[in-house]
Amino acid sequence: MTRILAFSDLHLSRGRAEALVAASADADLVIGAGDFCNQREGLVGAMSMLKDMTRPFVMVPGNAESAGELREAAHQGMTVLHGEGVEIAGLAIFGLGYGIPETPFGAWSCDMGETDAAALLERCARADILVTHSPPKGAVDVTSQGRSVGSTAIRDAILRLRPRLAVCGHIHDSWGRSATIGATQVRNLGPTPNWFEV
Repeated sequence: MTRILAFSDLHLSRGRAEALVAASADADLVIGAGDFCNQREGLVGAMSMLKDMTRPFVMVPGNAESAGELREAAHQGMTVLHGEGVEIAGLAIFGLGYGIPETPFGAWSCDMGETDAAALLERCARADILVTHSPPKGAVDVTSQGRSVGSTAIRDAILRLRPRLAVCGHIHDSWGRSATIGATQVRNLGPTPNWFEV
């Protein structure tokens, strides 16, 4: 079993970053599901806060940073996934970032439509863990107004791939919530330590 520490939506919180770095000593793998900074600002600082992670660290961009920006700011030992996969500790991990579907937040937000998201997810033939910034439609995706705003493309990919675990963030009102889609455990992470064994 691989012991996994996962989080999302750090949004430049130094205190939360320190807690995550400390917790990472007990992990075999760390996963970050996007939104490390705020509105495309402060990403270098966010990555510096996390640079002392002691384990392999897989991340996807949120809607607050682009894939290119995240790759440029990443430190050694950090693997950025956006429409691609990697194998670590015998686990196939596939990642897709950004706000899906498009958000109402304006020009700063890194968003993607369902069609483009589905095309990138089609690249994945197998995943033990699916890491996305946005949640799947109908699971851990409810706003404070009670609206389900998740992605149909991500939900379809979970049903097709049947990963053991699917983690996301993005919808702050659903942080810490879990659901199942088929046999897959789905968790909206939030910025505190979430532990899994896969």
